[in-house]
Amino acid sequence: MDPMRDLPMGFGMALVKNQSAMETFSSMTPEQQQEIISRTHSVQSKEEMQSLVDSIVR
Repeated sequence: MDPMRDLPMGFGMALVKNQSAMETFSSMTPEQQQEIISRTHSVQSKEEMQSLVDSIVR
C-alpha cells in the first residue's frame, strides 16, 4: 500500500488545509505514515480529523 496514494478521503481533505502538516507527513517514512493513517480509523468528526492532522506538526 502506498500511503500517499491511498489516503482516507477525510484525512486527505484535512491535510490539504494544513500545508505544514502535509509537508511533514510527506517526509515521514511509510511506516510512520501508516501509523498516522491507522489513527484516522477511530476519528468520528471533521473537527477531530483536523485536530489529528494539526497534531502532526506539534
